[in-house]
Amino acid sequence: MTKIAVTSEGPSMQDMVDPRFGRAGGFVVVDPETMQHEYVDNGSSQAMAHGAGIQAAQNVADSGAHVVLTGYVGPKAFDALKAVGVKVIQNLDNMSVEQAVQRYKSGDVQYADQPNK
Repeated sequence: MTKIAVTSEGPSMQDMVDPRFGRAGGFVVVDPETMQHEYVDNGSSQAMAHGAGIQAAQNVADSGAHVVLTGYVGPKAFDALKAVGVKVIQNLDNMSVEQAVQRYKSGDVQYADQPNK
């Protein structure tokens, strides 16, 4: 199965999904089959005045993830994710990283065809 990146307010599966893709604290990159995960810090994107979403998209691509679970994605970040072949699932805020992954695994999500922010 494909690795997924979840925007996260912290490094664990119990941390909350960060609703902001580009300025997320980081990404918990999960293998949904084994639930093994690692944390990718996104601090460099948080400090940027412009282009945070584009840099965050590169961080996700560099992690090897092919799907991102998040709350909101802006148009430039959405285009950058699409350009590197990463599919987007939005509107997964107000839940833990683990809950978002479980929703993905159950098929209770839809891939986005446009940005929602």
